[in-house]
Amino acid sequence: MTPAVAGLLAVAGPACPVKAAEPGGLGAYYQQRPAWTACGDGYECADVTVPLDYAKPDGKKIKIALTRLPATGKKIGSLVLNFGGPGGSGVDALKGSGATVSPAVRERFDIVSFDPRGVGGSSPVRCLDTVRQDTYLALDPTPDNRAEAKRADKWDKVFAKSCLAHSGKALLSHVGTVDVAKDMDVLRSALGDQRLNYLGFSYGTYLGSIYADLFPKRIRTMVLDGAEDPSQPAADFYADQDRGFDVATKSFLRDCFRSKDCPFRVHTVKAAMKQLDELYRRADESPLRNDHDGRQVNEAIVRTAVNAAMYQASSWPLLRRALAKAYESGDGTKLLLLADGYNGRMPDGRYDNSLDALMAVNCVDHPEEPCPYWPVKGTRYPKKVTADGAPPIVVVGTTRDPATPYKLAKALAGQLSKGVLLTNDADGHTGYATGSACLDAKVDRYLITAVAPKPSTCTNEKA
Repeated sequence: MTPAVAGLLAVAGPACPVKAAEPGGLGAYYQQRPAWTACGDGYECADVTVPLDYAKPDGKKIKIALTRLPATGKKIGSLVLNFGGPGGSGVDALKGSGATVSPAVRERFDIVSFDPRGVGGSSPVRCLDTVRQDTYLALDPTPDNRAEAKRADKWDKVFAKSCLAHSGKALLSHVGTVDVAKDMDVLRSALGDQRLNYLGFSYGTYLGSIYADLFPKRIRTMVLDGAEDPSQPAADFYADQDRGFDVATKSFLRDCFRSKDCPFRVHTVKAAMKQLDELYRRADESPLRNDHDGRQVNEAIVRTAVNAAMYQASSWPLLRRALAKAYESGDGTKLLLLADGYNGRMPDGRYDNSLDALMAVNCVDHPEEPCPYWPVKGTRYPKKVTADGAPPIVVVGTTRDPATPYKLAKALAGQLSKGVLLTNDADGHTGYATGSACLDAKVDRYLITAVAPKPSTCTNEKA
């Protein structure tokens, strides 16, 4: 890795003039340059300043936290990554991923990620304390009676009231994806890039599509992997996602049947799904034992653990062992730890703010969602994104993706004026850097040359 240089004032990519008068008096924001400092393991950290409200550029300002790995060779520019969410820390994800991209891309780009506003190191939204978040995440996901439904409704009110008390209406009003996309354009300019190179995963595809809608001519390359369809109402998305997790779970079961440690009594999908449903009912009626702490491993925790393992097939062995413990001795400890990882609960018992930010962003982005008690009004409804004037945008869809089903990638590629669909025939959420040399090569070539591939299908060699 290239050694980090403390205090470096960096201009990534070829220097280019930035217009002094961006619309709305934003010129000063676009002309800033991050002061990068070493922050361990070859990474450099900095921040950029953006207006809280883009309609009031002279009003309150906030900082957006950044990190990067400098290019190892002759640099084209910066490649900005968003790993998903909403609510995920890009800074933590990049530092924990070892760059995600291939050595060839590392050679030609500074690899950059950031915490979107409201997340992590960028004016984080805060809502519930640890005890109340434990309670919220353990609410029955399938209420059996009116009392359980009323309890869930009560906690929706508690969540919204707590977010307002700890975060304030001004911040909650301006954490939506439209504002994040505007931040990303300021970041593009601050990095010294005339046009954006972007790789977005999951929610990052929604962010990328909104950016493309707002700034189509400021894109060099854009890859949207694990796509959401911005024209889809939230209710339809959640219905598709439920079906996606069902498909993924059945794929997990078929894989399980080939393993000696598979905990299911009868090796047919129908019988194993029935046994899994029995575990959910059992945990709902009498929570599983937990040797880790005092929490109950109830239905909500078990369902979260199973769904969490569907995101990557590499988690399936962990789930097999966790389910075996639950079936053999009623021990839900391993399931609890799987759920904790998904929910952002750290070993010391504290939560990151990913759930708080997810709720805050979704209730602004999708006001048609069930956010009846949210203290601010949503600002965006589903709409098609065509990105007229943008260069070809590559959309990656994985055929058995649980969280963003393949049909959504087809829909996004179809509505973009120059969308190119790459199909990843595999399990798991997203496709790039998950095992398909074919897919990786097509994405890498596009990022480096800016020449889009033809629509095609790749098979994940690890599938």
